[in-house]
Amino acid sequence: MRITVDTNILARVLLDDDPRQSAVARAILEAADLIVVPVSVLCELVWIMRRGLRLTARDVAAALESVLAIDAVVTDSFAVDAGLAMLRAGGDFADGCVAAQGAVAGGDIFVSFDTTAVELWRSQGGRSADPNSLLAQI
Repeated sequence: MRITVDTNILARVLLDDDPRQSAVARAILEAADLIVVPVSVLCELVWIMRRGLRLTARDVAAALESVLAIDAVVTDSFAVDAGLAMLRAGGDFADGCVAAQGAVAGGDIFVSFDTTAVELWRSQGGRSADPNSLLAQI
């Protein structure tokens, strides 16, 4: 069985907050030969764990790594690694994913009003700018 999972499947497994759904989700993941995890699913999952459950960045990173360690999981590893690096550095997982996916697609500069995201991406070797600095170049 080759599946693409939605956020709620991974959330049930990681959070174990609904005994019936958690068991079903776990069984499906265990039976799958291939589990595609879109980056958007991981972004939603991080949001649930950080904002909804108020888990630490360290705990969230560990939870994601447990999912990514499953042999059958396929995802955009470059984007996810960038998101995890951003999360560990005190930033937002989604910002790291966005910047990385943009770079792969040809976007030379990550642009955001979020100055923390801009600085963190730059500190990780990426090119970034705040919109006001780019405006001066136009």
